[in-house]
Amino acid sequence: MNKKLIVAFTFVMVALFAQSAFAQLGLNWDGQTGALLTPFAYTVGAPDNKLGKPELAIHWLNGGDVLGNTVQLSATEGFGKRFEAGFTATLQSVGGSSQLGGELPYFFQSGYTTLHGKFTVVKENSGKTKWVPAIAVGAVGRFGDNRLFAGEVAPISDSVFSKTNGDFYVVATKLVKVKKTILLLNAGEKVTNASLWGLGGAAGTSFNSDQRFQGNWFTAVGLAFTGPGKSLLVVGMEAVQQPHYIQLLNVTVDDYNNIPTTFSYFARIQPKGKPFNVDLALVKIAGGISKEVNLDATSRFGMGVSYRF
Repeated sequence: MNKKLIVAFTFVMVALFAQSAFAQLGLNWDGQTGALLTPFAYTVGAPDNKLGKPELAIHWLNGGDVLGNTVQLSATEGFGKRFEAGFTATLQSVGGSSQLGGELPYFFQSGYTTLHGKFTVVKENSGKTKWVPAIAVGAVGRFGDNRLFAGEVAPISDSVFSKTNGDFYVVATKLVKVKKTILLLNAGEKVTNASLWGLGGAAGTSFNSDQRFQGNWFTAVGLAFTGPGKSLLVVGMEAVQQPHYIQLLNVTVDDYNNIPTTFSYFARIQPKGKPFNVDLALVKIAGGISKEVNLDATSRFGMGVSYRF
């Protein structure tokens, strides 16, 4: 009997620990509560009708010789267990290769700033159910995003090529107990006019330089385990559909570029009793997107650290 109680108690503690890590700890690339790339329907922890303590994060992505290295510095604040808002500064190094495809004088450079907000419309297991997912809506705005530079060949004009882009999204997240693990299911839809979260600048259409909002799906799955030293280990996978066309490239190369769906394979580690977690990920962004352009970012390493006060 005592053995059964101990097993039951351990399972409950693991479940609560996993739920806490999923729901409260860990900011994503844009500074939202989420995995590495996708947002969850949860928000940064805060008391009812009060501001909580901020959560900070730093992310780094080795984008390769073309995209360059990117560092994201984020701060996010929660309110009342339903709302979060935050700011992210993107610091960018110029890629080691200044010519895409070895011939064109384009290269990615400069950083930008991001503001985001999220509201949980439906809390998980509302109405005393066990099947209702958390559902949230959110928005992301990016400013000063002048990432793609074409020099004298195609000078960037504010009237033609936008330096501002953003997302509007809805997301549903559910935690499911599966024996001694916790399964995370996450899916959503966003409309965006950004290419690769702003790393490719603005997104264009297939036939001209118009910047239009386009619908794209995203999803994530994860499993939580007890790791070494009674830490929490979460492993998972994400997929994010991308707008196919980069606005500036689409009107300055001979054939249309085509950005594929982004995949991320990640591991999240949270030491027992510590208010931080570490994320490690292998990210598949894009290789050759046209006959002339190769982003050379099919297997790139990324990592992040989130800290909650």
